[in-house]
Amino acid sequence: MIRVEKFTFGYKKGKPLYRELDFTLGSGKIYGLLGKNGAGKSTLLKNLIGLLYPTSGSITVNGFRPRDRKPSFLRTVYFIPEEVYVPSLTIEGYVRLFAPFYPSFNREMLNSYLHKLDVQTEEKLTKLSFGQQKKFIIAFALACNTGVLIMDEPTNGLDIPSKKKFRKLIASIMNDSRTILISTHQTRDLENLIDQVIIVDDGELLVNTPVGAIGEKLSLQLVETDEPELAVLYEEEAVRGRLVMVKNENGKEGKISLEQLFNATVENPSALKSIFAN
Repeated sequence: MIRVEKFTFGYKKGKPLYRELDFTLGSGKIYGLLGKNGAGKSTLLKNLIGLLYPTSGSITVNGFRPRDRKPSFLRTVYFIPEEVYVPSLTIEGYVRLFAPFYPSFNREMLNSYLHKLDVQTEEKLTKLSFGQQKKFIIAFALACNTGVLIMDEPTNGLDIPSKKKFRKLIASIMNDSRTILISTHQTRDLENLIDQVIIVDDGELLVNTPVGAIGEKLSLQLVETDEPELAVLYEEEAVRGRLVMVKNENGKEGKISLEQLFNATVENPSALKSIFAN
């Protein structure tokens, strides 16, 4: 479990990037963290693993304070940054060096994941393309079997077939004891993978809701002309008029994409925060 309480953080004194965030992430779910470029998604992830420290407030991950960086904590969490680094080692060399840090590492699982992601090489990892390097790190992270897996833009650098394999693999390894948090701006890549969506903007937590609840709260309607009686939260051009997003008042569950939800939240943050707070 990840618990964030009154979390405040800023790189410059007097200019907090986050202000008193509160949220809890339980096990058995895949969480999607969305936010604009520069909103601080990567910064938040680094605080969760102890590479950065809160200015005030607290973070606990499975009862540990990440900032302490205790070995007993580090063996339970794996972080994949957006820009992965691999040393000049073969797969065998990498496993010999890093696998001992993770007591639950399973070599058979690693071999299976590498096969599913089409990563097969006897050469040093530095000889691989960036996409292949990233797929190797993803496979290794999954084989470590940590209770918490945090990924920053994991599909960046992957081609379309690899993105499909990534989604299938993540879905297959998910269980009730794991917590997976994925930061992304490529919502279409992960649309059908995420259980719960978190949206941050301007230092605030605006949305933290199960994906299944989005259609209960919001509705899309196709309108041909301006309808002043509609309290429009977001709109986009459609072939035969305008597609507008409004608060769902009729109780009929609709289909809202994560991209539409994110755009609506950025354009109308106070309204969306109020809707999902209830």
